[in-house]
Amino acid sequence: MSGHSKFANIKHKKEKNDAAKGKIFTIIGREIAVAVKEGGADPANNSRLRDVIAKAKANNMPNDTIERGIKKAAGDANSVNYVTVTYEGYGPNGSAIIVDALTDNKNRTAANVRNAFTKGGGNVGAQGCVSYMFDKKGQIIVAKEEYETDADEFMMLALDSGAEDFSEEEDSYEITTTPEDFSAVREALEKENIPMASAEVTMIPQNYVTLTDEEDIKRMNKILDLLDEDDDVQAVYHNWDE
Repeated sequence: MSGHSKFANIKHKKEKNDAAKGKIFTIIGREIAVAVKEGGADPANNSRLRDVIAKAKANNMPNDTIERGIKKAAGDANSVNYVTVTYEGYGPNGSAIIVDALTDNKNRTAANVRNAFTKGGGNVGAQGCVSYMFDKKGQIIVAKEEYETDADEFMMLALDSGAEDFSEEEDSYEITTTPEDFSAVREALEKENIPMASAEVTMIPQNYVTLTDEEDIKRMNKILDLLDEDDDVQAVYHNWDE
């Protein structure tokens, strides 16, 4: 995992999203709706909702927007029913891509995802065709510029909280957990007032693919940009070493 600065990607994404804050807020709004529907509107009794709220705060979502989203989801029994769908496929040069979506219209989402792959010269594959190349993990990124600490002390705190692994990158600390331990570790760090650039359950590639051909890089970016523009798409994971 070392050498692949997730923080650099987060920074780049946040800069890109500053122009399109609405997109990230739409994503989180849907996640709030699903979390409330599944476990109720009280974060104290709903760990999934607590995780989504933490993600919202990491993305500078205002507290009143978060509260409005929770109230709306709790009070509207007829609110839209979102279903989770996952697509897997291949980008240029055999690169692997996984797409998570929350949708109220599976046909529309499937068509849009297929279109994004096709326009970038890739193709959607069968369920399971690339997911075996990734590990599902909780991942917490702490930027060094926001948190000055002794790395060894921080590592001990993370591991004592239940983290599986800790790595120090040039610009950040990366903490990984099992999906089951993610909430507990995130909450332990939150109690210590540790600022998190990102905290989520994600798919981490076991190996990375390098694209050297300019056309391949253009095509891969085309796929990722089109998926990024789709409101139904919640997250995209890939093994391209950017």
